[in-house]
Amino acid sequence: MLADLERLIRLQRLDDAAAEVERTVDAIPARIEALDTRLTASTATVDAAKRRLDDKKAERHAVEKDLGEVQTRLSRFKEQLMAVKTNKEYTAMQHEIATAEARVQRLEDAILEHMLDIDDLMAEVEETERALQADRTEVEHERAQLESQRARLEDELGGTSDERAKLIGSIGAAARRVFETIASQRHGIAVVEARDGHCKLCNVRLRPQMLNRILLNAELIQCESCMRILYYHPDSVSAQST
Repeated sequence: MLADLERLIRLQRLDDAAAEVERTVDAIPARIEALDTRLTASTATVDAAKRRLDDKKAERHAVEKDLGEVQTRLSRFKEQLMAVKTNKEYTAMQHEIATAEARVQRLEDAILEHMLDIDDLMAEVEETERALQADRTEVEHERAQLESQRARLEDELGGTSDERAKLIGSIGAAARRVFETIASQRHGIAVVEARDGHCKLCNVRLRPQMLNRILLNAELIQCESCMRILYYHPDSVSAQST
């Protein structure tokens, strides 16, 4: 194989690997942000449950206050009942007492319902807090993993950059210029395999004469469609058209 072609293939593989690593590194901030969003949502769920609990407690307190006022009136009515002097006054006072007693019963029933609701809401708060703690633990673990992965990949990129610099220095100037020109125009992909009689990337069918030359790997041959440098890999599926 032509030495420059072999080095260009290695260079392309380095660039492909580095591009994949860079994509992974670039995606890490969004993944961390998603973890933060998840934790924020869990926190909001806990806060909402606590607000519902506080609101329900405030409602119960208001009912208890109302009950206290009604019970005070009821006691006063019963005291006044002993002082009435006419049947009309007695009947009216009995009506007030009955109304107050009915009101007391309704308020006591309401307080019982509030207490049951509060028990349910307290259980909900505890459940959401447990879920929040579990999410927090998991998020912290995943964040640490992502930060560790980012550091490792950045080190890997540094090593790849050093290897690339050494490799590119061993490639002839003309071949290097062709590679860099194509790479700048074709999203970083300048060298591709010819397989089954086609350019593997743009899938154009190669002319038989060109294909025969590509099989030799003895010169730099560019695809007539995408202009990328083509090579033949003997261990892959045949480059020849079947």
